[in-house]
Amino acid sequence: MSDLQQLYQQVILDHAKQRYGNRPLLGGTGIDRSPQFGSSHQVNPTCGDEITVEAEIDPGTGALTVRWDGQGCSISMASASVLTEIAEDTGPEGFAAAEAAFHTLMHSRGQGEADEDVLGDAAAFQGVSKFPARIKCALLSWMALKDALAQAHAAGGDHA
Repeated sequence: MSDLQQLYQQVILDHAKQRYGNRPLLGGTGIDRSPQFGSSHQVNPTCGDEITVEAEIDPGTGALTVRWDGQGCSISMASASVLTEIAEDTGPEGFAAAEAAFHTLMHSRGQGEADEDVLGDAAAFQGVSKFPARIKCALLSWMALKDALAQAHAAGGDHA
């Protein structure tokens, strides 16, 4: 195993253990939330991984807050952690660019090169694209956040 593969493996393991953004969901708690709020629950029927992702856009600043809760393999949980970090650091537009790059990488069948400038720690999932059964695990939270953001933008009306 190359040094780069070992580094990537360590990044995934670290995110699987220390899950950034894995915090209590607002959902139906009655807690005040931004009018630009969306939530999406996704399930991978192949393996049973599941996740609920909430996206909240601050209408004043455009800042994005992501919360998630789920159960699944190290790849799906690490992927959710990484995407939360990217989304909160770059906002909705930055996440959209990263999501497109990640989607392309995951469907490259191991032939794609990860753009670390766009993907950050998500570049560590490059090797996952060689394993079709694991691609859905890696993409699960990304699909959920994309859906939650679409809801948040729709809820925001002209302010989105």
